[in-house]
Amino acid sequence: MSEANIAIEERRHRMVEVLLRLTTGEGMRPTILDGVKLCRADRHTRRTPVLYDPSIVIVANGRKRGYVGDRCIVYDPNNYLVLAVPLPFECESEATSEGPMLGVSIRVDMSTLSELAMKIDVKGKPNNGDECRSICATPLDIQMMDAAIRLLEFLQSPVDAAVLGPGAVREIVYRVLRGKRGAALLELLARNSQLAQIRIAQQQILSHYAEQLEVARMAEDVGMSVSAFYHNFKAVTATSPLQYLKSIRLHKARMLIVHDGLGAAVAADRVGYESASQFSREFKRFFGQSPTEETVKVRKMLGVDAPEEALVG
Repeated sequence: MSEANIAIEERRHRMVEVLLRLTTGEGMRPTILDGVKLCRADRHTRRTPVLYDPSIVIVANGRKRGYVGDRCIVYDPNNYLVLAVPLPFECESEATSEGPMLGVSIRVDMSTLSELAMKIDVKGKPNNGDECRSICATPLDIQMMDAAIRLLEFLQSPVDAAVLGPGAVREIVYRVLRGKRGAALLELLARNSQLAQIRIAQQQILSHYAEQLEVARMAEDVGMSVSAFYHNFKAVTATSPLQYLKSIRLHKARMLIVHDGLGAAVAADRVGYESASQFSREFKRFFGQSPTEETVKVRKMLGVDAPEEALVG
């Protein structure tokens, strides 16, 4: 084994060591540092719908597969995930003979992104192509691993997390911007870019998902024709605006049922469904089981009092 590979393995083992101390159960759970979550799976978890914020996900052990349209994105100890926009997709996790799947997720903050972009030379950034604009995997290098290790070690102390953690998060975002997929995030800052315009529409859906949204109005708000809006929205999210809205409603309803203990009919009404029976049918089709079955499964895995963030992603 080369010196470079030995160095990478040493860092990976350090990440695993700290993550095993920090993770107390399965699922994706929040940490004491806002915007940073830890994920763990002790066994193979089947392909299931998830909802990720714009984020960077670094896996130390095991493997995760994300399914977006007809694409499969693998992120593992060799490749980290870059997600530029809020995106519902399907995901499965794999543990290994060495131990559970372990990783850390860092939310991408737009103010941090903007600040860093102003300080680095973004000219001549390559165009990654449509398939990498919203979600992609990129090789994990030693510099990124070192930044992730620092962040994880800071999380072991509330004081270190509060004082030093934000700097480690900032460095990780910086490393992404300087990496091969940095253009996927930088495009969000170009006000007239298609990715930035679609993100505006996504934010409108996320803020008003319980309302009756009109595609024509959303297209007008971002300065596109309806046909161009449909095309660009699907290029970024691999789904139509109305299907995106439906998936957001179902994820939000799942949170209300599992975390807040609301009944299915009440949750359906809260997220904008007019028919409780239609909601139950679509929930079972989307998640593979009824709201009651989903509640039992998730609470068994995470505990009855699991925080809301633990159920997303």
